Amino acid sequence: MNHTDYDCNLGCPVEATLEIIGGKWKGAILYHLLSKTHRFNELRRLMPNITQRMLTKQLRELEAHDLILRTIYPEVPPKVEYSMTTYGKTLLPVINALHTWGTLHLKQLS
Repeated sequence: MNHTDYDCNLGCPVEATLEIIGGKWKGAILYHLLSKTHRFNELRRLMPNITQRMLTKQLRELEAHDLILRTIYPEVPPKVEYSMTTYGKTLLPVINALHTWGTLHLKQLS
């Protein structure tokens, strides 16, 4: 359930962040877009287990939060690229920290 008021306690900013970037695919999408601009099918190839519908949904949600930019080029067929916005790039240290911690966690499991 999404909060509407984040003044509840000191943990609420963490909850607000996780509501926006949390979930199975958003972190991976952001990670890939931090390194370079990608077209839709490039993202699908990078994440072969995501469905087209889910990728579209996740991209729209990230775009609605001004984290990514969807650029449509007037070509036939239409060319669409996704990139990080300036605001989205502020997530760089967060995504890098998650990557570092995830690597350590996976080593811990093995």
